[in-house]
Amino acid sequence: MSISELNENPQSASAAASRSTWVSVVVNIILASAQITIGLFARSQALIADGIHSLSDLVADAVVLFASHHSQKDADEDHPYGHQRFETAASFIIGVILLAVGIGMLWAAFRKLEAPETIPQVHAIALWVAGTALITKELLFRYMLSVAKRVKSSMLVANAWHARSDAASSLVVGLGIIGNLMGYPILDPIAALIVGFMISKMGWSFSWDALHDLMDRAADNDEVAAITQTLIETPGVLGVHDLRTRKMGDMIMVDAHIEVAAQITVEAGHDIAVEARKRVLQRHRVLNLMTHIDPSKRPDLDHQPVLKAP
Repeated sequence: MSISELNENPQSASAAASRSTWVSVVVNIILASAQITIGLFARSQALIADGIHSLSDLVADAVVLFASHHSQKDADEDHPYGHQRFETAASFIIGVILLAVGIGMLWAAFRKLEAPETIPQVHAIALWVAGTALITKELLFRYMLSVAKRVKSSMLVANAWHARSDAASSLVVGLGIIGNLMGYPILDPIAALIVGFMISKMGWSFSWDALHDLMDRAADNDEVAAITQTLIETPGVLGVHDLRTRKMGDMIMVDAHIEVAAQITVEAGHDIAVEARKRVLQRHRVLNLMTHIDPSKRPDLDHQPVLKAP
């Protein structure tokens, strides 16, 4: 899906996001039920922890479905720039959920390690469940990430990597169970400890990045340079300065001063600005571009250095 198609068809992107998330919901319900039930039967703390992680995915999926629906709403009086930041807020909430779940796992694992004599021998069936969960979560991650990249959604990328964290945790859990079965029971809570650390680290990363976006973080330098180049290449634009960007969900809001020949009419300058905006919206993940027209021979003294057209 191209940038222009994505900008013009937000409903199709939302539908793709919804489908992939519902697939995740079904998978996580099945896995969480199996992991927790078998974990209790097999007396594996690591498998139970992995099941709780799968349950946390259901909460994350619910947040994604809610945000995906609301982020596509049109601008209104209370939200004149639209509702795209619902996705950013959802990424933040997913990160907080992951962080809370990870800390809880760390605490439970530490309690077990303080009393190693209480660690039971696990049943071999726990290993089969962990292996099945590993394969299923890895396949789910690859599917969700492909959809996220196609619709260019950071929220879906966060949720896909949440699934990958489950796959990684299932691998660690499997190793811990193998160690327990080989006569080293302490490896089961150690595996749960590692899973808790992995989840906590990922949760912190997602929530921290989303928090920065909510505070109007600028687009990355490569994106800014590409937008600037598109403006400069617009016929009639002689220079660009004071270009500023801020994230709005997965889209970008842009303000820019463009320089045109001083002798042309106001109408001609307006037409150049309209064409520049059209080109930027077609080629980049830009929600809106606000332009200010300056005569090329009279840049204001407080402007940043002017970028001249080639």
